[in-house]
Amino acid sequence: MFSTGQLIFAAFFVVAFIIVMIISYRKDLKLHKKYYKGSLLVLLAFIAFIVILFIIKTQLNH
Repeated sequence: MFSTGQLIFAAFFVVAFIIVMIISYRKDLKLHKKYYKGSLLVLLAFIAFIVILFIIKTQLNH
């Protein structure tokens, strides 16, 4: 389906992309801590909301 060159390129691209994302995140870590202070609670609330909807859906189908 893909040639060997395409697979090698894809592998290098993925590795390079992940490295650049890690470097960028570490560079902006102070800003993330300052501006996104309560974002973890929002994420947990969103996940809890999705879990509750899933539980309600499964319980109503029985």
